[in-house]
Amino acid sequence: MNKQELIDAVAAVTGESKAGTASAIDAFIDVVTQTLAKGDTVQLIGFGAFATGARAARAGRNPATGEAIQIAAATTVKFTAGKAFKDLVNA
Repeated sequence: MNKQELIDAVAAVTGESKAGTASAIDAFIDVVTQTLAKGDTVQLIGFGAFATGARAARAGRNPATGEAIQIAAATTVKFTAGKAFKDLVNA
């Protein structure tokens, strides 16, 4: 499902306009993105949690040349599914 299909599905369930639904979904994405950029966590009980993690710098290899390279440290985004979500998917 892509973003437009999500908008269509949510609009059909809620009865709201597609424009209003798109606006709400965009606002949700913006809030989650800004919250994670600050280093905070977004937890939705029953669904899951969005959080950031740290990936340490490490050595790697360029697959084309075999040359050793240094891979910089990075902040990653992770999603942990909540119990109700996991149970629904695994049912």
